[in-house]
Amino acid sequence: MKVSFVSLGCDKNLSDSEHMLYRLQKAGIEITSEESEADVIVVNTCCFIESALQESIDTVLEMAKYKEEGNLKGLLIAGCMSERYRDEIEKDLPEVDGILGTNSYDEIVTAVMNAGGGEFTDIRKPLTGLPDEAYGRVNTTGGVYDYLKIAEGCDKHCTYCIIPSLRGNYRSVPMEQLIAEAKSMAENGIRELILVAQETTLYGMDLYGRKRLPELLDELNKIDGLGMIRLLYCYPEEIDEELVDAIYRNDKVCHYIDMPIQHSDDRILKKMGRRTSEACIREKIALLRDKMPDICIRTSLISGFPGETEEMHQNLLNFLRDMKLDRVGCFPYSREDGTPAAGFEGQVSKEQAESWRDEIMETQQKIVFEKNRSLIGSVIPVMVEGYLSEDQVYVGRSYRDIPDVDGFTFFPCEKELIGGTIVDVKITGINGYDLKGDYLNESSK
Repeated sequence: MKVSFVSLGCDKNLSDSEHMLYRLQKAGIEITSEESEADVIVVNTCCFIESALQESIDTVLEMAKYKEEGNLKGLLIAGCMSERYRDEIEKDLPEVDGILGTNSYDEIVTAVMNAGGGEFTDIRKPLTGLPDEAYGRVNTTGGVYDYLKIAEGCDKHCTYCIIPSLRGNYRSVPMEQLIAEAKSMAENGIRELILVAQETTLYGMDLYGRKRLPELLDELNKIDGLGMIRLLYCYPEEIDEELVDAIYRNDKVCHYIDMPIQHSDDRILKKMGRRTSEACIREKIALLRDKMPDICIRTSLISGFPGETEEMHQNLLNFLRDMKLDRVGCFPYSREDGTPAAGFEGQVSKEQAESWRDEIMETQQKIVFEKNRSLIGSVIPVMVEGYLSEDQVYVGRSYRDIPDVDGFTFFPCEKELIGGTIVDVKITGINGYDLKGDYLNESSK
């Protein structure tokens, strides 16, 4: 049997996909990148917002054509769409031959075998506990980085978010399991480890009664082979001096943090169900910058939340101009059935939300270009990702750049450099969001 895999959505979904691929390989099932050759295709879906749901549906329908054009015998749907729309899938997508819920990926082999044999499968476990993860994983990033999911689910229950209903409450992965997995990843060539969860800062609260992310960073920092460790999805209200100190004292942990705030206006934050305020956000930014002046702070924002006014939007723009964050992503509000915000009064038109999004990103672009120009003359560590022969330059990512989201650094070097090598580069210029520089030497990491 041959299986082809399509993973959609976030990096946490990708981590689940890699665990499933490993289980399939261990069971002697061949993995193919050619959908036309596959006996079974698995689509690990996302439906966090409307556009993600539509992409998932479109992908499922696209894969279904291989029942006519290829060897396809079974089409299996995993991930968030299968958890949220089980009844609709069976009714409206007869092309689908099986459903695997978000907390059931340890049953992937059974699901694939059933789908390939013509037996409809619906495996959805309660959203408690964790799948059996006593297995390895198959790296699919194509590079020397990968994602370590340290927890599942979320307890925050923001009014716009469906994640708790799709993924359950917050469940931390035991620390010893994470360390063992990280060691295995490093042994298999992973040089950059990116820690993800719906919220990483609460790691350990459910298992140990206290936040243990700082201790986890201490232990991961000891692993031979790793050169960079990066933190994503740290909610501002949970960032404290202990975590900041851990980032500072561990030399492999990048001075980079993804801190989703969604908005800065207190009235919107309250309606969103966020457990923070503009004053708190400013305080945490100051805490990070006081300890690490070179810290790169990324955030995500929502434009057009129900009840948002032009005044509130202008408050956010002024906040951005004042705080000068390094990286910002912004998404128009998506009205999701089953969330409290879907029933709020004052729903903002799609056109207005997109217009505000564009203003936010234009404002942020000026800030980013200004910050990039300020880096000229400085020396920063860069992880080599490849070589562009037509331009005769290496391309890499600095500690300030997460894969597939942020920019690149380009630099010439006469000696041959291997992917994953960390080098010091003196920045000499910018090209929009990207940096240009000169190679100095290899880092000791």
